[in-house]
Amino acid sequence: MDSLVVIIYLAAMVGFGIWGRFKANDQEDFLVAGRRLGGLLYTGTMSAVVLGGASTIGGVGLGYTSGLSGMWLVFAIGLGIIALSLFFAPRIQRLEIYTVSQMLELRYGKGSRFVSGAIMTAYGLMISTTSTVAYATVFHALFDLSKFWSVLIGGGIVILYSMLGGMWSITLTDFVQFFIQTIGIFLIMLPVVLSKSGGLGELFSGLPAEHTSPVGIGWQAILGYILIYTLGLLIGQDIWQRVFTARSPGVARWGGFSAGVYCLAYAVAGALIGMAATKIVPGIEVQDDVFVAVVDAAMSPLLGGFVLAAALAAMMSTASGSLMAASTVCRQDIVEPILARKDILPETTTEHPGPDGSSEGGAKSTLVRSLVRETGDEVRDSRIYLIVLGVVTLVLAMIMPSVVEALTVAYNLLVAGLFIPILGGLIFRRGTIVGVMAGMILGAVTTIVIMIVIDIYANEAIYLGLIASLLGYVIGSLVSKPTDPAIMAAWKERLSR
Repeated sequence: MDSLVVIIYLAAMVGFGIWGRFKANDQEDFLVAGRRLGGLLYTGTMSAVVLGGASTIGGVGLGYTSGLSGMWLVFAIGLGIIALSLFFAPRIQRLEIYTVSQMLELRYGKGSRFVSGAIMTAYGLMISTTSTVAYATVFHALFDLSKFWSVLIGGGIVILYSMLGGMWSITLTDFVQFFIQTIGIFLIMLPVVLSKSGGLGELFSGLPAEHTSPVGIGWQAILGYILIYTLGLLIGQDIWQRVFTARSPGVARWGGFSAGVYCLAYAVAGALIGMAATKIVPGIEVQDDVFVAVVDAAMSPLLGGFVLAAALAAMMSTASGSLMAASTVCRQDIVEPILARKDILPETTTEHPGPDGSSEGGAKSTLVRSLVRETGDEVRDSRIYLIVLGVVTLVLAMIMPSVVEALTVAYNLLVAGLFIPILGGLIFRRGTIVGVMAGMILGAVTTIVIMIVIDIYANEAIYLGLIASLLGYVIGSLVSKPTDPAIMAAWKERLSR
Protein backbone atom coordinates (compact mmCIF):
# COMPACT_ATOMS: atom_id res chain seq x y z
CA MET A 1 0.00 0.00 0.00
CA ASP A 2 2.79 2.46 0.86
CA SER A 3 4.47 1.77 -2.50
CA LEU A 4 1.19 2.39 -4.33
CA VAL A 5 0.75 5.76 -2.63
CA VAL A 6 4.26 6.80 -3.69
CA ILE A 7 3.68 5.62 -7.28
CA ILE A 8 0.49 7.71 -7.48
CA TYR A 9 2.41 10.70 -6.14
CA LEU A 10 5.18 10.31 -8.74
CA ALA A 11 2.64 10.01 -11.56
CA ALA A 12 0.98 13.21 -10.32
CA MET A 13 4.32 15.05 -10.43
CA VAL A 14 4.76 14.12 -14.08
CA GLY A 15 1.18 15.23 -14.74
CA PHE A 16 1.84 18.65 -13.22
CA GLY A 17 5.01 18.87 -15.28
CA ILE A 18 2.95 18.36 -18.43
CA TRP A 19 0.51 21.03 -17.27
CA GLY A 20 3.40 23.45 -16.75
CA ARG A 21 4.56 22.68 -20.30
CA PHE A 22 1.57 24.58 -21.66
CA LYS A 23 2.34 27.64 -19.51
CA ALA A 24 6.02 27.95 -20.50
CA ASN A 25 5.79 29.92 -23.73
CA ASP A 26 9.02 31.89 -23.58
CA GLN A 27 12.28 32.36 -21.68
CA GLU A 28 10.66 34.40 -18.90
CA ASP A 29 8.09 31.65 -18.31
CA PHE A 30 10.67 28.85 -18.37
CA LEU A 31 13.26 30.44 -16.08
CA VAL A 32 11.21 32.62 -13.69
CA ALA A 33 7.54 31.60 -14.21
CA GLY A 34 6.80 34.83 -16.07
CA ARG A 35 7.64 36.86 -12.92
CA ARG A 36 3.98 36.73 -11.91
CA LEU A 37 3.55 34.44 -8.89
CA GLY A 38 1.11 35.60 -6.21
CA GLY A 39 1.54 35.19 -2.47
CA LEU A 40 0.16 31.68 -2.05
CA LEU A 41 2.09 30.05 -4.89
CA TYR A 42 5.21 32.00 -3.95
CA THR A 43 5.07 30.92 -0.29
CA GLY A 44 4.59 27.29 -1.31
CA THR A 45 7.41 27.17 -3.83
CA MET A 46 9.85 29.03 -1.55
CA SER A 47 9.09 26.68 1.35
CA ALA A 48 9.40 23.59 -0.82
CA VAL A 49 12.74 24.49 -2.39
CA VAL A 50 14.54 25.03 0.93
CA LEU A 51 13.04 22.09 2.84
CA GLY A 52 14.75 19.12 1.22
CA GLY A 53 16.27 15.86 2.37
CA ALA A 54 18.62 17.54 4.86
CA SER A 55 15.68 19.36 6.44
CA THR A 56 13.37 16.33 6.57
CA ILE A 57 15.45 13.15 6.87
CA GLY A 58 18.38 15.03 8.39
CA GLY A 59 16.24 17.14 10.72
CA VAL A 60 14.57 14.06 12.22
CA GLY A 61 17.96 12.36 12.53
CA LEU A 62 19.41 15.35 14.38
CA GLY A 63 16.41 15.33 16.74
CA TYR A 64 17.16 11.66 17.41
CA THR A 65 20.81 12.23 18.28
CA SER A 66 20.75 15.77 19.72
CA GLY A 67 17.21 16.27 20.97
CA LEU A 68 15.36 19.57 20.65
CA SER A 69 18.53 21.45 19.70
CA GLY A 70 18.69 19.29 16.59
CA MET A 71 16.25 21.83 15.15
CA TRP A 72 19.00 24.37 14.54
CA LEU A 73 20.03 23.24 11.06
CA VAL A 74 16.51 23.81 9.68
CA PHE A 75 15.92 26.75 12.04
CA ALA A 76 18.96 28.48 10.51
CA ILE A 77 17.44 27.95 7.05
CA GLY A 78 14.21 29.60 8.21
CA LEU A 79 16.13 32.55 9.66
CA GLY A 80 17.91 32.97 6.33
CA ILE A 81 14.64 33.08 4.39
CA ILE A 82 13.15 35.59 6.84
CA ALA A 83 16.21 37.86 6.65
CA LEU A 84 16.35 37.66 2.86
CA SER A 85 12.62 38.40 2.51
CA LEU A 86 12.44 41.33 4.92
CA PHE A 87 15.67 43.12 4.01
CA PHE A 88 16.73 42.18 0.48
CA ALA A 89 14.06 40.35 -1.55
CA PRO A 90 12.11 43.47 -2.66
CA ARG A 91 15.31 45.02 -4.02
CA ILE A 92 16.33 41.78 -5.71
CA GLN A 93 12.88 41.38 -7.30
CA ARG A 94 13.14 44.85 -8.89
CA LEU A 95 16.36 43.93 -10.74
CA GLU A 96 14.47 41.76 -13.28
CA ILE A 97 17.41 39.48 -14.00
CA TYR A 98 17.91 35.70 -14.05
CA THR A 99 21.01 34.98 -11.95
CA VAL A 100 23.02 36.16 -8.96
CA SER A 101 26.06 36.63 -11.19
CA GLN A 102 24.11 39.07 -13.37
CA MET A 103 23.43 41.12 -10.24
CA LEU A 104 27.18 41.36 -9.62
CA GLU A 105 27.78 42.52 -13.19
CA LEU A 106 24.97 45.06 -13.01
CA ARG A 107 26.36 46.50 -9.79
CA TYR A 108 30.12 46.37 -10.41
CA GLY A 109 30.56 46.07 -14.18
CA LYS A 110 32.16 43.29 -16.18
CA GLY A 111 34.72 40.90 -14.72
CA SER A 112 33.19 38.74 -11.99
CA ARG A 113 30.59 36.78 -13.90
CA PHE A 114 32.55 33.66 -14.81
CA VAL A 115 34.07 33.05 -11.34
CA SER A 116 30.81 33.68 -9.49
CA GLY A 117 28.92 31.61 -12.06
CA ALA A 118 31.32 28.68 -11.62
CA ILE A 119 30.92 28.75 -7.82
CA MET A 120 27.13 28.98 -8.09
CA THR A 121 26.89 26.18 -10.67
CA ALA A 122 28.96 23.86 -8.48
CA TYR A 123 26.77 24.74 -5.50
CA GLY A 124 23.56 24.01 -7.42
CA LEU A 125 24.88 20.68 -8.70
CA MET A 126 25.92 19.58 -5.21
CA ILE A 127 22.55 20.48 -3.67
CA SER A 128 20.70 18.67 -6.46
CA THR A 129 23.02 15.66 -6.15
CA THR A 130 22.59 15.29 -2.39
CA SER A 131 18.81 15.50 -2.75
CA THR A 132 18.94 12.87 -5.49
CA VAL A 133 20.90 10.50 -3.26
CA ALA A 134 18.41 11.12 -0.44
CA TYR A 135 15.27 10.23 -2.40
CA ALA A 136 17.07 7.32 -4.09
CA THR A 137 17.49 5.87 -0.59
CA VAL A 138 13.70 5.98 -0.13
CA PHE A 139 13.21 4.34 -3.55
CA HIS A 140 15.59 1.58 -2.52
CA ALA A 141 13.72 0.96 0.74
CA LEU A 142 10.28 0.98 -0.89
CA PHE A 143 10.88 -0.92 -4.10
CA ASP A 144 14.05 -2.91 -3.26
CA LEU A 145 15.88 -1.39 -6.21
CA SER A 146 19.64 -1.10 -6.59
CA LYS A 147 21.23 2.32 -6.14
CA PHE A 148 21.66 2.61 -9.92
CA TRP A 149 17.97 2.11 -10.69
CA SER A 150 16.83 4.16 -7.69
CA VAL A 151 18.88 7.15 -8.86
CA LEU A 152 17.98 6.66 -12.50
CA ILE A 153 14.21 6.39 -12.00
CA GLY A 154 13.87 9.05 -9.31
CA GLY A 155 16.25 11.44 -11.01
CA GLY A 156 14.65 10.79 -14.38
CA ILE A 157 11.25 11.85 -13.04
CA VAL A 158 12.70 15.10 -11.64
CA ILE A 159 14.46 15.87 -14.92
CA LEU A 160 11.32 15.07 -16.90
CA TYR A 161 8.89 17.36 -15.10
CA SER A 162 11.51 20.13 -14.73
CA MET A 163 12.37 19.97 -18.42
CA LEU A 164 8.76 20.05 -19.61
CA GLY A 165 7.68 23.40 -18.20
CA GLY A 166 10.74 24.81 -16.47
CA MET A 167 9.94 27.05 -13.52
CA TRP A 168 6.19 26.80 -14.17
CA SER A 169 6.30 23.01 -13.82
CA ILE A 170 8.58 23.29 -10.79
CA THR A 171 6.30 25.88 -9.20
CA LEU A 172 3.19 23.75 -9.67
CA THR A 173 4.88 20.60 -8.39
CA ASP A 174 6.46 22.55 -5.53
CA PHE A 175 3.07 23.79 -4.39
CA VAL A 176 1.65 20.25 -4.42
CA GLN A 177 4.77 19.04 -2.61
CA PHE A 178 4.38 21.83 -0.03
CA PHE A 179 0.79 20.72 0.55
CA ILE A 180 1.82 17.06 0.92
CA GLN A 181 4.71 17.97 3.26
CA THR A 182 2.39 19.98 5.49
CA ILE A 183 -0.14 17.17 5.84
CA GLY A 184 2.44 14.39 6.06
CA ILE A 185 4.73 15.98 8.65
CA PHE A 186 2.48 18.24 10.74
CA LEU A 187 -0.90 16.50 10.60
CA ILE A 188 0.11 12.83 10.39
CA MET A 189 3.67 12.03 11.44
CA LEU A 190 4.10 14.47 14.33
CA PRO A 191 0.89 13.60 16.25
CA VAL A 192 1.24 9.86 15.57
CA VAL A 193 4.81 9.53 16.84
CA LEU A 194 4.18 11.79 19.82
CA SER A 195 1.19 9.62 20.75
CA LYS A 196 3.22 6.42 20.31
CA SER A 197 5.97 7.80 22.56
CA GLY A 198 3.55 8.59 25.39
CA GLY A 199 2.82 12.23 24.72
CA LEU A 200 4.85 15.43 24.84
CA GLY A 201 4.98 15.66 28.64
CA GLU A 202 6.19 12.11 29.14
CA LEU A 203 8.68 12.49 26.29
CA PHE A 204 10.35 15.56 27.83
CA SER A 205 10.35 14.11 31.34
CA GLY A 206 11.96 10.87 30.17
CA LEU A 207 14.86 12.38 28.23
CA PRO A 208 18.12 13.79 29.65
CA ALA A 209 18.32 17.56 30.14
CA GLU A 210 20.67 18.13 27.20
CA HIS A 211 18.10 16.53 24.88
CA THR A 212 15.27 18.81 26.01
CA SER A 213 17.31 22.03 25.93
CA PRO A 214 17.00 24.19 22.77
CA VAL A 215 20.73 24.92 22.96
CA GLY A 216 21.93 21.47 23.98
CA ILE A 217 24.31 21.10 21.02
CA GLY A 218 26.25 24.18 22.16
CA TRP A 219 26.59 27.71 20.85
CA GLN A 220 29.55 26.90 18.63
CA ALA A 221 27.53 24.35 16.65
CA ILE A 222 24.57 26.74 16.48
CA LEU A 223 26.81 29.55 15.20
CA GLY A 224 28.22 27.17 12.59
CA TYR A 225 24.72 26.37 11.30
CA ILE A 226 23.85 30.07 11.12
CA LEU A 227 27.03 31.03 9.29
CA ILE A 228 26.69 28.23 6.75
CA TYR A 229 22.95 27.93 6.20
CA THR A 230 21.51 31.34 7.13
CA LEU A 231 24.13 33.19 5.11
CA GLY A 232 23.98 30.58 2.34
CA LEU A 233 20.23 31.06 1.99
CA LEU A 234 20.75 34.80 1.53
CA ILE A 235 22.75 34.35 -1.68
CA GLY A 236 21.86 30.96 -3.24
CA GLN A 237 20.83 31.03 -6.90
CA ASP A 238 18.03 28.52 -6.23
CA ILE A 239 16.57 30.95 -3.67
CA TRP A 240 17.08 34.12 -5.72
CA GLN A 241 15.50 32.46 -8.74
CA ARG A 242 12.35 32.02 -6.64
CA VAL A 243 12.49 35.71 -5.66
CA PHE A 244 12.59 36.59 -9.37
CA THR A 245 9.26 34.76 -9.84
CA ALA A 246 7.34 37.10 -7.49
CA ARG A 247 4.97 39.48 -9.24
CA SER A 248 5.77 42.38 -6.91
CA PRO A 249 8.21 43.43 -4.16
CA GLY A 250 5.39 42.98 -1.64
CA VAL A 251 4.90 39.34 -2.62
CA ALA A 252 8.66 38.77 -2.39
CA ARG A 253 8.74 40.27 1.11
CA TRP A 254 5.65 38.86 2.81
CA GLY A 255 5.36 35.60 0.88
CA GLY A 256 8.98 34.88 1.70
CA PHE A 257 8.49 35.87 5.34
CA SER A 258 5.61 33.38 5.58
CA ALA A 259 7.83 30.67 4.08
CA GLY A 260 10.53 31.44 6.65
CA VAL A 261 8.10 31.14 9.56
CA TYR A 262 6.89 27.84 8.10
CA CYS A 263 10.52 26.63 8.07
CA LEU A 264 10.90 27.51 11.76
CA ALA A 265 7.85 25.40 12.60
CA TYR A 266 9.18 22.59 10.37
CA ALA A 267 12.46 22.66 12.30
CA VAL A 268 10.73 22.17 15.64
CA ALA A 269 8.46 19.43 14.24
CA GLY A 270 11.42 17.48 12.86
CA ALA A 271 13.31 17.67 16.16
CA LEU A 272 10.24 16.51 18.12
CA ILE A 273 9.71 13.58 15.76
CA GLY A 274 13.36 12.59 16.21
CA MET A 275 13.05 12.83 19.99
CA ALA A 276 9.93 10.65 19.95
CA ALA A 277 11.74 8.14 17.74
CA THR A 278 14.26 7.51 20.54
CA LYS A 279 11.38 5.88 22.44
CA ILE A 280 9.83 4.05 19.46
CA VAL A 281 12.95 2.77 17.63
CA PRO A 282 15.90 2.99 20.06
CA GLY A 283 19.39 1.92 19.13
CA ILE A 284 19.62 3.11 15.51
CA GLU A 285 23.25 3.82 14.69
CA VAL A 286 22.90 5.77 11.42
CA GLN A 287 20.83 8.90 12.03
CA ASP A 288 19.62 9.13 8.43
CA ASP A 289 17.87 5.77 8.90
CA VAL A 290 15.66 7.10 11.70
CA PHE A 291 12.95 8.62 9.50
CA VAL A 292 12.09 5.46 7.56
CA ALA A 293 12.46 3.29 10.69
CA VAL A 294 9.98 5.30 12.75
CA VAL A 295 7.51 5.40 9.84
CA ASP A 296 7.64 1.61 9.58
CA ALA A 297 7.31 1.12 13.34
CA ALA A 298 4.59 3.67 14.15
CA MET A 299 2.26 3.84 11.14
CA SER A 300 -0.10 1.80 9.02
CA PRO A 301 0.95 1.16 5.39
CA LEU A 302 -1.47 3.82 4.09
CA LEU A 303 -0.34 6.56 6.47
CA GLY A 304 3.26 5.45 6.10
CA GLY A 305 3.00 5.72 2.33
CA PHE A 306 1.67 9.27 2.58
CA VAL A 307 4.45 10.30 4.97
CA LEU A 308 7.12 8.76 2.73
CA ALA A 309 5.55 10.66 -0.18
CA ALA A 310 5.92 13.81 1.94
CA ALA A 311 9.61 13.05 2.44
CA LEU A 312 10.03 12.45 -1.29
CA ALA A 313 8.21 15.72 -1.95
CA ALA A 314 10.73 17.59 0.18
CA MET A 315 13.71 16.00 -1.54
CA MET A 316 12.43 16.24 -5.10
CA SER A 317 11.42 19.90 -4.79
CA THR A 318 14.93 20.81 -3.65
CA ALA A 319 16.51 18.67 -6.37
CA SER A 320 14.43 20.25 -9.15
CA GLY A 321 14.96 23.80 -7.90
CA SER A 322 18.72 23.33 -7.56
CA LEU A 323 18.94 21.69 -10.97
CA MET A 324 17.08 24.60 -12.56
CA ALA A 325 19.40 27.04 -10.76
CA ALA A 326 22.57 25.23 -11.89
CA SER A 327 21.44 24.97 -15.51
CA THR A 328 20.38 28.63 -15.62
CA VAL A 329 23.69 29.88 -14.24
CA CYS A 330 25.76 27.51 -16.38
CA ARG A 331 24.09 28.75 -19.54
CA GLN A 332 23.62 32.44 -18.73
CA ASP A 333 26.91 33.13 -16.95
CA ILE A 334 29.47 30.58 -18.17
CA VAL A 335 28.89 28.89 -21.52
CA GLU A 336 27.06 31.41 -23.67
CA PRO A 337 29.15 34.46 -22.68
CA ILE A 338 32.27 32.46 -23.59
CA LEU A 339 30.76 31.39 -26.91
CA ALA A 340 29.68 34.94 -27.65
CA ARG A 341 33.20 36.26 -27.04
CA LYS A 342 34.54 33.66 -29.45
CA ASP A 343 31.92 34.67 -32.03
CA ILE A 344 30.41 31.19 -31.95
CA LEU A 345 27.08 32.79 -31.12
CA PRO A 346 25.75 35.80 -33.00
CA GLU A 347 26.72 39.05 -31.33
CA THR A 348 23.79 40.93 -29.85
CA THR A 349 23.22 44.07 -27.88
CA THR A 350 20.12 42.81 -26.17
CA GLU A 351 19.81 44.45 -22.77
CA HIS A 352 17.89 43.53 -19.66
CA PRO A 353 14.19 44.04 -20.29
CA GLY A 354 12.34 46.94 -18.75
CA PRO A 355 9.12 46.56 -16.78
CA ASP A 356 7.05 46.47 -19.95
CA GLY A 357 9.26 43.87 -21.61
CA SER A 358 11.00 46.35 -23.91
CA SER A 359 14.75 46.90 -23.88
CA GLU A 360 16.10 49.73 -21.80
CA GLY A 361 18.26 52.37 -23.45
CA GLY A 362 22.03 52.14 -23.35
CA ALA A 363 22.28 55.02 -20.90
CA LYS A 364 19.98 53.21 -18.51
CA SER A 365 21.79 49.88 -18.46
CA THR A 366 25.48 49.27 -19.07
CA LEU A 367 25.16 45.51 -18.69
CA VAL A 368 24.79 44.02 -22.16
CA ARG A 369 23.50 40.49 -22.05
CA SER A 370 25.49 38.62 -24.67
CA LEU A 371 23.42 35.54 -23.99
CA VAL A 372 20.12 36.02 -25.81
CA ARG A 373 20.19 34.92 -29.42
CA GLU A 374 18.15 36.65 -32.05
CA THR A 375 17.53 33.27 -33.65
CA GLY A 376 16.70 29.85 -32.27
CA ASP A 377 14.40 28.54 -29.62
CA GLU A 378 15.39 29.91 -26.19
CA VAL A 379 13.13 27.53 -24.31
CA ARG A 380 14.50 24.58 -26.28
CA ASP A 381 18.07 25.60 -25.46
CA SER A 382 17.23 25.99 -21.76
CA ARG A 383 15.75 22.48 -21.78
CA ILE A 384 18.94 21.09 -23.30
CA TYR A 385 21.10 22.65 -20.58
CA LEU A 386 18.76 21.31 -17.89
CA ILE A 387 18.85 17.79 -19.32
CA VAL A 388 22.65 17.78 -19.65
CA LEU A 389 23.22 18.98 -16.08
CA GLY A 390 20.50 16.61 -14.91
CA VAL A 391 22.51 13.71 -16.34
CA VAL A 392 25.63 15.08 -14.60
CA THR A 393 23.66 15.10 -11.33
CA LEU A 394 22.65 11.46 -11.82
CA VAL A 395 26.25 10.41 -12.46
CA LEU A 396 27.47 12.29 -9.37
CA ALA A 397 24.71 10.73 -7.26
CA MET A 398 25.80 7.24 -8.34
CA ILE A 399 29.50 7.73 -7.56
CA MET A 400 29.57 10.21 -4.68
CA PRO A 401 31.03 8.59 -1.53
CA SER A 402 29.75 11.14 1.01
CA VAL A 403 26.86 13.49 0.38
CA VAL A 404 27.40 15.26 3.70
CA GLU A 405 30.96 16.21 2.75
CA ALA A 406 29.82 17.42 -0.66
CA LEU A 407 27.06 19.53 0.90
CA THR A 408 29.50 21.05 3.41
CA VAL A 409 32.03 21.92 0.70
CA ALA A 410 29.31 23.46 -1.50
CA TYR A 411 27.93 25.72 1.24
CA ASN A 412 31.38 26.69 2.53
CA LEU A 413 32.53 27.79 -0.93
CA LEU A 414 29.27 29.58 -1.61
CA VAL A 415 29.29 31.58 1.61
CA ALA A 416 33.03 32.26 1.80
CA GLY A 417 33.33 33.14 -1.87
CA LEU A 418 30.17 35.11 -2.62
CA PHE A 419 28.43 36.35 0.53
CA ILE A 420 30.58 39.44 1.11
CA PRO A 421 30.65 40.64 -2.55
CA ILE A 422 26.88 40.16 -2.93
CA LEU A 423 25.98 41.79 0.39
CA GLY A 424 28.48 44.56 -0.29
CA GLY A 425 26.83 45.25 -3.63
CA LEU A 426 23.53 45.86 -1.86
CA ILE A 427 24.77 48.02 1.03
CA PHE A 428 28.33 49.33 0.30
CA ARG A 429 28.45 52.02 -2.39
CA ARG A 430 32.27 52.12 -2.56
CA GLY A 431 32.56 48.45 -3.57
CA THR A 432 34.38 47.82 -6.88
CA ILE A 433 35.01 44.94 -9.25
CA VAL A 434 38.60 44.68 -7.92
CA GLY A 435 37.22 44.22 -4.43
CA VAL A 436 34.74 41.61 -5.70
CA MET A 437 37.43 39.50 -7.37
CA ALA A 438 39.75 39.79 -4.37
CA GLY A 439 36.93 38.86 -1.98
CA MET A 440 35.78 35.87 -4.04
CA ILE A 441 39.25 34.44 -4.62
CA LEU A 442 40.63 34.99 -1.11
CA GLY A 443 37.46 33.67 0.54
CA ALA A 444 37.27 30.55 -1.62
CA VAL A 445 41.00 29.74 -1.47
CA THR A 446 41.18 30.26 2.31
CA THR A 447 38.20 27.97 2.86
CA ILE A 448 39.63 25.24 0.62
CA VAL A 449 43.01 25.36 2.37
CA ILE A 450 41.45 25.15 5.84
CA MET A 451 39.24 22.22 4.82
CA ILE A 452 42.31 20.38 3.47
CA VAL A 453 44.67 21.20 6.36
CA ILE A 454 42.27 20.85 9.32
CA ASP A 455 39.04 19.09 8.36
CA ILE A 456 36.13 19.48 5.96
CA TYR A 457 33.77 20.00 8.90
CA ALA A 458 36.01 22.49 10.74
CA ASN A 459 34.16 25.71 11.61
CA GLU A 460 37.44 27.55 11.07
CA ALA A 461 36.97 27.08 7.33
CA ILE A 462 33.91 29.32 7.20
CA TYR A 463 35.16 31.75 9.90
CA LEU A 464 38.52 32.41 8.27
CA GLY A 465 37.06 32.25 4.76
CA LEU A 466 34.58 35.03 5.56
CA ILE A 467 37.26 37.16 7.22
CA ALA A 468 39.59 36.75 4.23
CA SER A 469 36.78 37.59 1.82
CA LEU A 470 35.83 40.70 3.83
CA LEU A 471 39.42 41.94 3.95
CA GLY A 472 39.94 41.31 0.24
CA TYR A 473 36.67 43.01 -0.69
CA VAL A 474 37.15 46.12 1.47
CA ILE A 475 40.86 46.65 0.77
CA GLY A 476 40.51 45.86 -2.93
CA SER A 477 37.58 48.29 -3.22
CA LEU A 478 39.29 51.12 -1.34
CA VAL A 479 42.60 50.95 -3.27
CA SER A 480 40.93 50.72 -6.71
CA LYS A 481 39.13 53.30 -8.78
CA PRO A 482 35.43 53.70 -7.86
CA THR A 483 32.83 51.99 -10.01
CA ASP A 484 31.92 53.89 -13.17
CA PRO A 485 29.29 56.54 -12.30
CA ALA A 486 27.17 55.44 -15.28
CA ILE A 487 27.00 51.91 -13.88
CA MET A 488 26.08 53.21 -10.43
CA ALA A 489 23.41 55.49 -11.88
CA ALA A 490 21.84 52.61 -13.83
CA TRP A 491 21.99 50.41 -10.71
CA LYS A 492 20.34 53.07 -8.54
CA GLU A 493 17.61 53.65 -11.12
CA ARG A 494 16.86 49.94 -11.40
CA LEU A 495 16.53 49.58 -7.63
CA SER A 496 14.24 52.61 -7.37
CA ARG A 497 11.47 51.14 -9.55
